[in-house]
Amino acid sequence: MISNDNVLEVQDLKTHFYTSRGVVKAVDGVSFALKRGEALGLVGESGCGKSITCFSLIRLVPRPAGRIVGGKVLLEGEDLLTKNEKEMTKIRGKRITMILQDPMMSLNPVFTIGEQITETIRVHQKLGKMEIWEKVKEMLRLVRIPSPEVRMREYPHQMSGGMRQRISGAIALSCQPSVLIADEATTALDVTIQAQFLSLFKEIQEQANLSMIVVTHDFGIVARACDRVAVMYAGKIVENAETRELFNNPAHPYTIALLNSLPKMEMKVDTLYSIEGQPPELHALPPGCSFAPRCSHVMEICQREYPPQKEVAPGHFARCWLKG
Repeated sequence: MISNDNVLEVQDLKTHFYTSRGVVKAVDGVSFALKRGEALGLVGESGCGKSITCFSLIRLVPRPAGRIVGGKVLLEGEDLLTKNEKEMTKIRGKRITMILQDPMMSLNPVFTIGEQITETIRVHQKLGKMEIWEKVKEMLRLVRIPSPEVRMREYPHQMSGGMRQRISGAIALSCQPSVLIADEATTALDVTIQAQFLSLFKEIQEQANLSMIVVTHDFGIVARACDRVAVMYAGKIVENAETRELFNNPAHPYTIALLNSLPKMEMKVDTLYSIEGQPPELHALPPGCSFAPRCSHVMEICQREYPPQKEVAPGHFARCWLKG
């Protein structure tokens, strides 16, 4: 049953890649809900399935190897997995949109900034030429680009990295989407510009009551920008909780290990903590819990059966036999 509070509900989403080495279960039964106006952080090591989960939501899984093989993606009650490509073209960019990690990869170097923002507006909104250009200037002002009349006639290479990322944000926000996905959107930025970008988007999110999915490796970003956190490992969500609850009471050994990996300013250590071993090959997952080979609390049942999801505290869910 769909909750009126949830703008997005993902139910048992499965995305597999069919390769010469076997079937790679990149997303393996992912479920979560996103409330209107909420920011959800999606965290985990590289290769755990964060980005493919996001590409699955907007139906841009690389083909022919990648296929969404199961589940539901309910955007305001509509299952996006039942839509054809023509229907998705009308939804993608208007109701659900995405900012990619590297703006130089998402911005076309041969078109001006103005031309690239107008493309999305022209596809999804019935506006005249002058109205479109006014809309472009409005979006550039929204993301704090100075002198929008000048900047809209310039090219991506004439901008700094921070300005290019804000322009990518202007394109994503130009049609007032219900859900914005930011896939490692601050990774290419230095720390100062990263802080400015996060503050800007938090302000925009609150003003527009925008729902966001923030994909990141950085728990500092999670603490600043997210209301809830979902921790992914080997294609599954192993823990899901409100941000403060997760930081104060992590339940899954993997989450605890990730938090222990963060350097602490008040502590002097010779060697930083690291998680032993490597994430498993997704085409040859071990039986039982995928984290068992790296877990310091492993039990016999962990190597035999995958743990079910349990509510360890109100609104706090984890998949671990220790919480039985």
